[in-house]
Amino acid sequence: MQTESCLIKVSIDEQRLQLLAAGKIEMDVAVATATNGPGEVMHSECTPRGWHRVRAKIGAGAPENTVFTGRRPTGEIYSPALRQEHPGRDWMLTRLLWLCGLEPGKNRFGERDSMRRYIYIHGCPDTDRIGIPSSHGCVKMRNADVIRLFDCVPVGTRVLIQEAPL
Repeated sequence: MQTESCLIKVSIDEQRLQLLAAGKIEMDVAVATATNGPGEVMHSECTPRGWHRVRAKIGAGAPENTVFTGRRPTGEIYSPALRQEHPGRDWMLTRLLWLCGLEPGKNRFGERDSMRRYIYIHGCPDTDRIGIPSSHGCVKMRNADVIRLFDCVPVGTRVLIQEAPL
């Protein structure tokens, strides 16, 4: 798909993500945004609102449930046993789409910079609850859904995160 024809929309109120291509809905899935709700400030663990773009795609070809830390695969594959070994870990799995804010003063630069906050759309354990706010600021998706999204969109795809319904 062409960057210009793709748009990812996320509704915090509905806990949903849509992928639109040439104005048509290609994907409509449940997600999980921040437990702390919407917000743009550094260290708030809130999901930033506004216009973003996919800055980087990380994890192409990695096996489903690959564990990432600091945007690097750890060599681990997520399992319930691994979760038990690391109970407090924020699980970022399978694929990462790193977001960069496009609105200076709102989600770009200074203490409100989505990229510097390391805001991603990423996979999570399939046992995690989706459809309710439960992330540390990112947009979490089922692994199969994030693979599909990752494979459909190029770097540079615009992303709108809003509180309003889709």
